[in-house]
Amino acid sequence: MTKGQKISPRERIQSIDALRGLCVVLMVCHHFLYDLVVFLHAPAWLFYNPAFQFLHYVFAGCFILLAGVSSRLSKSNVRRGLKVAAAAVAITVVTHFMDMIIVFGILHFFGFAMILYGLTQKLWDRIPERIAPVLYLLLLFASSAALSFVKTDARWLWPIGITYEGFYSADYFPIFPWIFVFLLGTWLGKLVVERRLPETVYAVSPPFFPSVGRHAFLIYLLHQPVLYALTMGIRRLIGS
Repeated sequence: MTKGQKISPRERIQSIDALRGLCVVLMVCHHFLYDLVVFLHAPAWLFYNPAFQFLHYVFAGCFILLAGVSSRLSKSNVRRGLKVAAAAVAITVVTHFMDMIIVFGILHFFGFAMILYGLTQKLWDRIPERIAPVLYLLLLFASSAALSFVKTDARWLWPIGITYEGFYSADYFPIFPWIFVFLLGTWLGKLVVERRLPETVYAVSPPFFPSVGRHAFLIYLLHQPVLYALTMGIRRLIGS
């Protein structure tokens, strides 16, 4: 493919798949450490430490950014979003019985963001290309700062990032501020689709990680039940 020719929806970009795959691997490691601490009583610092908490949001943010990029390559973001949202509801049901309920995790967020973008893409495309990334970053930091000051007893504002005392979700990625990371990804995705990034982005083909990235959705659905079963198996062995 020549420079300047648009990427087709069916074309895979190995570097993007690889970066998504890396995020998936880190996510699995993150959740496994959580299971070890919560269910096997491993040292709490394995999971609850400032460095790891910071890195968790870095690779999760990268995951969300890449979802925004992929939305530029999707034939129907609404259909894709409905599929992801249905899976997210199933995740909530399953994790309820695993004593680690997820009420608005990253999959719930993806479902909402994909549907929203699918319905409003023309609106976002009206924002001038040079202004869009600056605007999204400003709104990201502004909404994050604003939410830190909000205190309420309202029980149904958690989807937008406003929680109440006692609220719990084992995985929590509310609409704000994360929607602006997703939108930043859609802006970047336009550059990707129009082949305006360095040619290395399109030519590089790392081992292993692209394959993981191509199956990110399936891995997300299956990894926690598998990790939970593994952790409970280790627990029984230790206890016997």
